[in-house]
Amino acid sequence: MSNNNKINVIIDGRNFTVVGGDNERYIRNLAYYVDERIKSLSSKNERLSQTMSATLAALNIADEYHKTKEELEQLKNKAKDPLEKYSGVLDELNNSNSKYEELSILCNKYKDEIAEKKDTLDKVREEVKQNKLLFEQKEKECEESQNLVVTLQGRNFQSQIELVETKKQLNEILRLLDEETNMFKERKDNSEK
Repeated sequence: MSNNNKINVIIDGRNFTVVGGDNERYIRNLAYYVDERIKSLSSKNERLSQTMSATLAALNIADEYHKTKEELEQLKNKAKDPLEKYSGVLDELNNSNSKYEELSILCNKYKDEIAEKKDTLDKVREEVKQNKLLFEQKEKECEESQNLVVTLQGRNFQSQIELVETKKQLNEILRLLDEETNMFKERKDNSEK
């Protein structure tokens, strides 16, 4: 069984039966286009016979066909270049995506390292703060110790002065005691004689 349709169309006032597999609407549109082209040529020049009008219309349609075909070839050639480059562009895109993934992984690694360094820095800052407080406390203790040393040096100096005076007094007392002892001895010696 054939899928061919028989379609009756009118072109330039004549009835034609077109047999084909295309849909009826498409065939009727083609017939209408050809009919309009023939009528257009006939209205411009009344001296043209039906055959001449049909021949000129066929020539004009053939001209349009060839120009359209040539334009289509040019468009195909223009479309061909991007299509040929498509695989290269696709490879480049895949490479870029791979590099992006690598850089993204590297970026995340650096972010983690920065977070670790920040934590370490925060700990060091806390230690510095604690050490600063400890230093200030030790400095205060040192200052208090220095004040105590100065006080004790002052007392020591005072004690040395007192010791020197006490030694003088003791020496004086010893001298006096020696004198008395000597006097007593002399008296005793004198009295024994």
